[in-house]
Amino acid sequence: MYRILFVCHGNICRSPMAEMIMRHLVREAGLEDAFVIASVATSSEEIWGGVGNPIYPPAKRTLSAHGIPCLPHRATKMVAADYERYDFIVGMDWANLRNIRRIVGEDRLGKVRLLLEKEEQEVADPWYSGDFERTFEDVMRGCKQLLAEILGE
Repeated sequence: MYRILFVCHGNICRSPMAEMIMRHLVREAGLEDAFVIASVATSSEEIWGGVGNPIYPPAKRTLSAHGIPCLPHRATKMVAADYERYDFIVGMDWANLRNIRRIVGEDRLGKVRLLLEKEEQEVADPWYSGDFERTFEDVMRGCKQLLAEILGE
């Protein structure tokens, strides 16, 4: 069983896009039973009264335009115990990685990584750029790279 946790600042754009894209890739490969895939935020900005906001509508529309099903989702905040629950903790940018390490402490098992680690590139936040298509392309590329690495391809 491979357990992947995608992480971004608010858990309404990039990390849920990565979660839905990876779920889709895994389903296409017939490997659903071998993976647990989720996403969280490093902040509580999108969580009000204990209830997280849903995926940001432009992110959801972009996924839909590419035929990626968008499961029900509400923003949740990362907790230290997530380090023990997941094998891969995948941030979208350098600030996410710093915040992940602040939450979980020392990455003693080397679980924390950047989605586009091979390219040493961040996934731009479409909340600020407005470019959800570019974010989709970056996240899809990163998810494909991560899945290939996990499967030893």
